[in-house]
Amino acid sequence: MNLQKVISGFFFIFAMTINFGFFYGDISNPALHSVYELFAALIISLISTVLKIGDKTQLGSVLLATSLVADIQLIAAVTVWTITEYLSVVDTESFAVIISLSGGALLANITSVILYIGETLKSKR
Repeated sequence: MNLQKVISGFFFIFAMTINFGFFYGDISNPALHSVYELFAALIISLISTVLKIGDKTQLGSVLLATSLVADIQLIAAVTVWTITEYLSVVDTESFAVIISLSGGALLANITSVILYIGETLKSKR
């Protein structure tokens, strides 16, 4: 068993699941979406990105690209939430932007996990 693959796979899947945990729920009810969960999704996604940096294969480049997309969208979601929280009240329109950015990051994470599983299934023992 390759410990590096276990750790990186753990963080790839953890980034996806915690992002899903934030994304899931009624878009019009901010109480169902925790700011702490969004922050945790960003931190785990950044850790996942760091773990993908060392891979020099073509698939590694695609995995890094999907992770960077997720990071940028989660950073944007956190920024929008922070700005609207401290400059005004979080309204339905700004919260819809936050959730849609999180949904884009979730899609990038799902793509990353699917590619990672495909690579794992393709590898020989």
